[in-house]
Amino acid sequence: MSEDKLPISEKLTVLDSVILYKTSNWWSAVALIDSFGRKQIATYLWLNKDGTWKRQQKFVIKNKEEWTKVREAIEKFLPNL
Repeated sequence: MSEDKLPISEKLTVLDSVILYKTSNWWSAVALIDSFGRKQIATYLWLNKDGTWKRQQKFVIKNKEEWTKVREAIEKFLPNL
């Protein structure tokens, strides 16, 4: 788990996390969270507004089947990078 405490709602429990990048203005991370008894993987993007991190985007993977669809869609475009 990263040393920085992610600015995620206290209603959710962060089980593990990986920071993708963090600058003075932007912060992105992937987190394994417990959301009211359900484990989920979420990607987050926050913007620093006046010294406070505000969530700009959140994308949640709820199960392995959903991840498979997302992974296949992304891998389809990788050769174009």
